[in-house]
Amino acid sequence: MGSKVYFINLRSNSKKNNLSNKLKRLFDSAKLNKILEKGEQTAVKLHFGEKGNHGYIHPVFVRQIVDKIKEYEAKPFLTDTNTLYTGSRTNSVDHLITAIENGFAYSVVGAPIIIADGLFSKNSIEVEVNLKNFDKVKIAGEIFNSNSMIVLSHCKGHALAGFGGAIKNLAMGCATASGKQMQHSDAKPDVIKKKCVGCGICVNWCPKKCIEIIDGKAKIDHDKCIGCGECTTACRLRAIKVQWATNNDVFLEKMAEYAYGAVKNKKEKVGYINFVMNVTPLCDCVPWSDAPIVRDIGVLASLDPVALDKACYDLINNEAPLPNTEINVNINPGEDKFKHIHKNVNPSYIFDYAEKIGLGSKEYEIIEVK
Repeated sequence: MGSKVYFINLRSNSKKNNLSNKLKRLFDSAKLNKILEKGEQTAVKLHFGEKGNHGYIHPVFVRQIVDKIKEYEAKPFLTDTNTLYTGSRTNSVDHLITAIENGFAYSVVGAPIIIADGLFSKNSIEVEVNLKNFDKVKIAGEIFNSNSMIVLSHCKGHALAGFGGAIKNLAMGCATASGKQMQHSDAKPDVIKKKCVGCGICVNWCPKKCIEIIDGKAKIDHDKCIGCGECTTACRLRAIKVQWATNNDVFLEKMAEYAYGAVKNKKEKVGYINFVMNVTPLCDCVPWSDAPIVRDIGVLASLDPVALDKACYDLINNEAPLPNTEINVNINPGEDKFKHIHKNVNPSYIFDYAEKIGLGSKEYEIIEVK
């Protein structure tokens, strides 16, 4: 018998059974209230969506979770971290504007937004994990400082991970920008000389003092560089090249280790809800949303992120693919759709490794909530 994963389908024939009310029953059935205490600050970790993307979780659904947290007298705030890539969520000002334009205004969701890693992703706490790839991980300060956390995740594909759910939301979503860089790449950064103005900000931020200004341009000593990613995020002109290349299995291991670090100080204080709707081939960081690859299935909740993600992954793969999508050949229900789309990735490896390091269990029992 594995971890309990609670499920609601999307069928409805009355006000009592509309999705908003079913979400509230799901919250209670999964006993997510057990992680909450009166008066404590509860982070609602989600993805606000890049501008141009519409696959993210609908703000009205988020409101139902916020209302449940308030019902138990905790104090919810919506949160995410700034991105490593250049887009509409690179810094907190642009990130807040994007979130509000995508529907997450206080008047809609009933909770304030706090970007957890600060204006330029410098609000960082090092968490000791002592795992295979990392001794320490860089977690956004206000996620670390929150008393409890509800993690709301949109299940979809991802170019490097293959599949994205709760584990990816914890790993990338709770990391500072330099932590994201460390997950993505084993390479060391390079300066784009035509963009560099020699301002010296990267010199001041480098923890190993391996950057100097020579002839008006930054130069990185790769022999001293530890690949921490601080310089890539410190440079406001994006004159230091972000490195994305990595071994995919190592990337999945690193994500699992960051997810582990994100919740290490919150034992029995984190709950998870996955929305298996609008299952797009790529994540919500891209400024578009492709056609969903399977029908909308439902919403699942658990206190175990590994069991929850594995259940969602299996449900999606057991579906017949929809026509006219990224899956452009006939594949049978049960075949791995994410591996078909992202051919160089073994998406299920992250479940094995996450279980190995103690993040959760691959074994699950699905319980349908009526």
